[in-house]
Amino acid sequence: MKPLSVKNLAMITAGYLVQGSEDVLIQHGAYRLKQVKKSNTALFTSKRIVNWKSLEPLSPLVLVTDRAYRPNDIPNQVIMIQVANAEEAYWKFVHFYRNQFHIPIVAITGTSGKTTTKEMIKHLLSADRKVTATTLSSNSRTASLQYLLGIEEETEAAVFETAVGSPGDVTNAGKYFKPTIGIITNIGAHHLNYCKTLEGYIQAKGEMLDIIHPKGTLIINAEDSNTQKLDISRFRGRLLKVGKHESCDFRASHIHYYQKGMKFVLQHNKKSYDILVPGFGEHQVYNALAAIAAVYDMGMPIPVAAKLLQSFRQLKKQLQLFEGINHSMLLDDTWSITTTSLEAALKVLNELGDGKKKIAVIGTITDLGSWGYIIHEQAGELIKRIGVDVLITIGEHARIMADHAVKLGFSESVYTFKNSTLVYPLLQKIVDDNTIVLIKGDMYSKQISKLAAELKLKPTPPAD
Repeated sequence: MKPLSVKNLAMITAGYLVQGSEDVLIQHGAYRLKQVKKSNTALFTSKRIVNWKSLEPLSPLVLVTDRAYRPNDIPNQVIMIQVANAEEAYWKFVHFYRNQFHIPIVAITGTSGKTTTKEMIKHLLSADRKVTATTLSSNSRTASLQYLLGIEEETEAAVFETAVGSPGDVTNAGKYFKPTIGIITNIGAHHLNYCKTLEGYIQAKGEMLDIIHPKGTLIINAEDSNTQKLDISRFRGRLLKVGKHESCDFRASHIHYYQKGMKFVLQHNKKSYDILVPGFGEHQVYNALAAIAAVYDMGMPIPVAAKLLQSFRQLKKQLQLFEGINHSMLLDDTWSITTTSLEAALKVLNELGDGKKKIAVIGTITDLGSWGYIIHEQAGELIKRIGVDVLITIGEHARIMADHAVKLGFSESVYTFKNSTLVYPLLQKIVDDNTIVLIKGDMYSKQISKLAAELKLKPTPPAD
């Protein structure tokens, strides 16, 4: 955080100093007591603080509040600014802090691909700029303030994920970040427990159109069917489309698998560029297109971006390829699971497994609420359409996928389990060196993560 004096904070929030020194520098911010982790933090709250003693190691603490305290209620080491409304004071502080920086800020949303695209952009920009970004996929709305305050005087660009747990989340993130570039990677079906309907989820993602600076840039996957349902005409800035169609501003052609990644030809402004991106799958090409479009919009030449992209490190548990048990191939895709990412994973399984026995081990899709049955049936449709040689599901809801695939005519071997206990012994029997296994699940599923670790071939210990 760029330090701010107590005196200046009182002026910004239209408050007055009740107690303490106006010269103390604020270096951190919080709007919940549990967020106060360090000294020199400004805490904005209307709630009454009772246990002051626990805060002594964090002194000096700057309390910005609209609550009336008696003179002897507050310890001497606490600096207090009295304001008319603590929430309004908080947002005045947020807007002031953001408006100090005139740098490119990228906000990314999407059902899948946002973490990879964000990491790609960060990787490309970090070659010659100081970049602030969200940490991996830690993108909850409660973290927005800390990410904003991570922008410092030396920061030259910032890249933030803006996830959707419920309607309003992207709008809320926009209040903090005020992005100059917005990216929608794709829109599938997820978090329907709060968005209620697919249309509600699409509109929640579409809030991105309203938070970008009026003269900013929106980057979209032009071929994503749900993104096409958004009223893009209401966006007044610059629109960049990525995809394979001729109408795209950043167009990919001649896509093919190559060693540990994907090769394709990027066409932009009637020029062609050979691109190699680490990570398997056509979806990785779309991630790369969005990342290149973003850094190009910030002034990076495409040949420079192409060269830097080759050294991008694929994220862990995102279609990582390992040697598995019985010398099989193992695709670990246990970072997250949606129907969008499942479709991508099954396509990679089929491409890499050409001529091999293909086994898919799939866990439950979470955060679906009353839509759970329907979305798991849609997953079953994907399995039937794309195909595998052996299907194994883990979890009661995951069984819906298997049952629906069979109902649709899927005739290959199917095994359904309530938990992962019996899966490993089964795989030991049916896996050999001509087998590729995809394990697909959620990072929060301990049994899926444990099984993925067990399926990786362990190095033989050295002989005594």
